[in-house]
Amino acid sequence: MARRDKYIFATEYNKKPHHVFRSLILVILAIVLIGFLANIVCEYNLLYIRQPITVSNLPEDMEQFSILHLSDLNGRKGLGKAISKALGSRIYSCVVMTGDMVGRNGDVEGLLEVVSELPTGIPILLIPGDEDPDYLDPMGHAGLTAYADWAQKLVDAGVTILDEPYLMTRGRNDRSRIWFVPEELYSLNLESLETTYRGVLSRLPAGSLSADQAAQKRVAEYQIARVQRIQQTVRTITTDDIQVAVAHVPLTESLSETLIGWKDSSAAFSLRQVSLIMAGHYCAGQWRIPGAGALYVPELGWFPEDEQIVGRSFVGRVPQYISPGLGASGSYPYMPFRLFNNPAVTSLELTQKLVQ
Repeated sequence: MARRDKYIFATEYNKKPHHVFRSLILVILAIVLIGFLANIVCEYNLLYIRQPITVSNLPEDMEQFSILHLSDLNGRKGLGKAISKALGSRIYSCVVMTGDMVGRNGDVEGLLEVVSELPTGIPILLIPGDEDPDYLDPMGHAGLTAYADWAQKLVDAGVTILDEPYLMTRGRNDRSRIWFVPEELYSLNLESLETTYRGVLSRLPAGSLSADQAAQKRVAEYQIARVQRIQQTVRTITTDDIQVAVAHVPLTESLSETLIGWKDSSAAFSLRQVSLIMAGHYCAGQWRIPGAGALYVPELGWFPEDEQIVGRSFVGRVPQYISPGLGASGSYPYMPFRLFNNPAVTSLELTQKLVQ
């Protein structure tokens, strides 16, 4: 009888760790499920951010000039209505998209959906990103344009591909002027670029051209005409004009110093003349730990500071705003989606007032 009692006691004792292990598994599963549901809420809870930007020499006519900043959609679909709802009836001076809006697969439908929901009657500017396909297609045979198919669809929808300075004016006689300038122009040698494409034209046969050769000619002629327009702009831009540098990858302190060193202080396109830098690229770190920030960014390593990847910071004395983005970047290994990282749009509002 004593042996039987001992056997029964041992069975009950062995059940306890099994019971604890099962409870622990249930707790872990519950935490994972709650996290999964919370992340779904984040994925579809689009944030609207209002960010004032101090521009000390801003003309009075441009006080509260508002730029709707979008970035890094990466072809994501289904956000058009959410963006429209977030914007409401607010008024903007223009829309600027800082790259990776189409993404690696070149599917433009998600972006066209967003464009269709944006405010009408204002400029919509797009600078391609490093994950977007080339916007010019030297192998394109489908039409008589130098643009790649995805870029042509955007142009047809009213989007301006920002590969040269874009001017907006305000006030009496349009005397207050703001230029949106692609960041590459602060380092690009226009003469060398023109020489390169004139060389492409010179190597093409004088007679009939194959489809490939005709496409190459369209791109070369486009680039030469672009350079010539930029050279004309250089002759008209003044130091009183406001310049906004539009980049995809944010500028670093060392890069900005290098770019300044490359250009003469009197150059029309010098970072010395820039009042604001707009960028994207990082998607706010893609995976974020609530209360702790980004987990990992390929170029920056583990736990980078937020000022490096999102929001307003400064490059020298120039404010730089890095968009949190709308979609997920393919450049994050093993992080194919946004985690605890709301998509966001930003209204950048230029003001003479000092913003803390």
